[in-house]
Order: sequence, then structure tokens, then C-alpha cells
Amino acid sequence: MPLLVLVRHGQSLWNLENRFTGWWDVDLSPAGVLEAEAAGRRLAAAGFDFDLVFTSVLVRAIKTCHLLLEAMGRLWLPVVKDWRLNERHYGGLTGLDKHETAAAHGAAQVQAWRRSYDVPPPPMPDGHPFDVRGDRRYAGLEVPRGESLKDTIARALPCWEERLAPALRQGRRVLVVAHGNSLRGLVKHLSAIPDADIPAFEIPTAVPLVYELDSALVPVDRRFLEAA
Repeated sequence: MPLLVLVRHGQSLWNLENRFTGWWDVDLSPAGVLEAEAAGRRLAAAGFDFDLVFTSVLVRAIKTCHLLLEAMGRLWLPVVKDWRLNERHYGGLTGLDKHETAAAHGAAQVQAWRRSYDVPPPPMPDGHPFDVRGDRRYAGLEVPRGESLKDTIARALPCWEERLAPALRQGRRVLVVAHGNSLRGLVKHLSAIPDADIPAFEIPTAVPLVYELDSALVPVDRRFLEAA
């Protein structure tokens, strides 16, 4: 039976500071490091093992991946990095404090930017201090100026179709360490969650979400692997 485990990265420094992060590269907080290590120990204790690992090209996911695998004694596993698993691009909101943004624009507007399905954030302007369009990781790509959840899912699903699903069909046990919104896209696809409901689906930091799938990659079981 194909096995897929999804893990959101541990708490980042900007999670801690309550700032919009998106594609900006922010490290894990000390608590995030501990969360990642604990997730690895929990997976190992529950008897999980993997053949192939996928992550984004953002440091907070990559470090979570490495810390988790080290705790499992599996640092040698092959890890594939794919930008399509990046977090949602928060456009002009990137770097802003969420509470201050709500005070400036109104809580309802910020809630729409954060938790709607198809409402994008304000586009990132030229010269923004957190613009990554010149980053070599994205050479040859048209980096978005902002993404709705719908946009994020649209670019994450080809990664599923081209890389994750084929590996699962080959019988490989797959681990994905990524971000709240890119993982929501995979969950929406796998569990057929309606557009209106998926923004509210919460994926806690560094709590593994386990999918057992049938041969057609239809979920047989979905559960969070909580701490004992």
C-alpha cells in the first residue's frame, strides 16, 4: 500500500514574529529546530521509513527535512528539491507584521488575503526589499508578484503529477517536507476538499500528516501523527 507523509516545516523566525513570509528565505527558530527533531523521532518510534524525500528550495523546509531525517537515522536518503513546493508568494505583504497589517487595512481584508481561496495579496512592487526575482534558484522562471491559494495549488499539482505520484506508483514510501499552503494543495487534491473549505484546513508545524493510499493513489486513511 503506497505511503505518503506530509510535514510542514518547523516554526520559522518569521512565524515567531507573526510576519508574512512567502518566498523569502527565513531560518528556523530554536523552537522550530526542536519541532523538526521531535517529528523525526516520532516517525521513527512509530516504525515509519521512507525511500524518497521531496522538499522546497526554501531553507526552513530544507533544514526541517535534514533535522527530521537525522533524528530518524536516514540522512542518506535521496532528497529532491522542487521550487513548486515553495510556500505561497505573499506579494507586497511579504515581511509585514500581520497584526499591524490588520490595523492598517482592516481585519476583514487581511483575513481575505490570508484565508480566501482565490483572492491574491497586493502585488509585490519593483524594488521591494524581499523581492527574489534575482535569486539564482529561480533563474529562467517567471517569479510571481503574489499568489492566491488557488495559484499556489495550480503550480504545486504538476509536481505531484510529474514526481510524487510516479514514485508512489513505483511502490516508494514518500516523505514531503514543505509549507502550509503547498501542502494544502496536495491535501485538497488527495482528499477532494472543496474550494471553500480548504483554506481552513490547518496543518500544524512539524506534525506529520500520514496518508495510506490504494493502488490508484486514493486515500484509504489520513491522520496526523500526534505526540504520544
